[in-house]
Amino acid sequence: MNLDIQTTVTVIFLLLLLAAGGILFSAVRAFREARRLRFFLKRREILSRAWRLLFFAVLVTGGAIIFNLFAEPVTYQVFEPSPTITPTATITVTPTITITPTITQTPTMTPTLEFTLTPIMPAPISDGFTSDVTPNPDARFSPLLFARRLNGDRQPVDPSDRFDQPNTTLYGAFSYENMIPGSQWTALWFREGELISYESIPWDGASGGYGFTDLTLPAEEWLPGFYEVQIFAGETWKSSGTFEVFGEPPEPTITSTVTSTFTPTNTQIPTESPVPTETQAPTAKVLPTGTPVPTETSAPTATPLPTQTPTETPVPEPTRRSTIAR
Repeated sequence: MNLDIQTTVTVIFLLLLLAAGGILFSAVRAFREARRLRFFLKRREILSRAWRLLFFAVLVTGGAIIFNLFAEPVTYQVFEPSPTITPTATITVTPTITITPTITQTPTMTPTLEFTLTPIMPAPISDGFTSDVTPNPDARFSPLLFARRLNGDRQPVDPSDRFDQPNTTLYGAFSYENMIPGSQWTALWFREGELISYESIPWDGASGGYGFTDLTLPAEEWLPGFYEVQIFAGETWKSSGTFEVFGEPPEPTITSTVTSTFTPTNTQIPTESPVPTETQAPTAKVLPTGTPVPTETSAPTATPLPTQTPTETPVPEPTRRSTIAR
């Protein structure tokens, strides 16, 4: 692989810039992490590390620039450049055809978006303000982080900008400072640009700390689409956050089955059981009760014939003889 001096210097310069960019990114992350911490010693330690990383990033960037400016001339003092390579640069004249992209000037009309970047408080909501305390114009809110639940310090647990069905309650967490207790604040919830819910009450928190706004809806009302939450102090917009809901919501038709339970009331048909009450026909068994017919056994009572035998008692006299024999 043959590399000329200029290419080598360029490659090393780009590598140094990438290294500086990586160190700078680590420093920015350290600064953000320190801002979230509430412990002074830990925050000071992370801030110290962030400043060191920032210093190294600046140092590497400066070294890359110095290397790019002086490495090639110094190298040419030791190694004579080959002039045969320079004619290839004449080919680069052809890119003058790229004048055609001047048509891309049409996006200059995009400044119209500047009118839609700052949300405006709806008049019907501002007319319902109940606070007489003037909000602090220097009040600040951080960008919102969304999650399904918060921890004890009002920090979002597993924040995300995408939520799959089903959903019931979502929280928008933020940090704030310079708020005046009693001043009016408002949180507006939009779905696809349409206002679906809001809360507007006097501020009941401290002047600085962590807060949240939440929205609770039945699972079937969390329709898929883009959602946005806007925070206002008085009528002044302070911060916003967006998230997206994916998937179709569950169907609420399950509750309709409960109404079908009225059909068992048709069991009144069995109440027509009085027809079986016509079993009175068996009560017509009066015939068995007619057993008095056997009571007519009075015929045997006509045994006066045996009663006549006592009159003939002289017959037992022979038994007296047997007793005498004893």
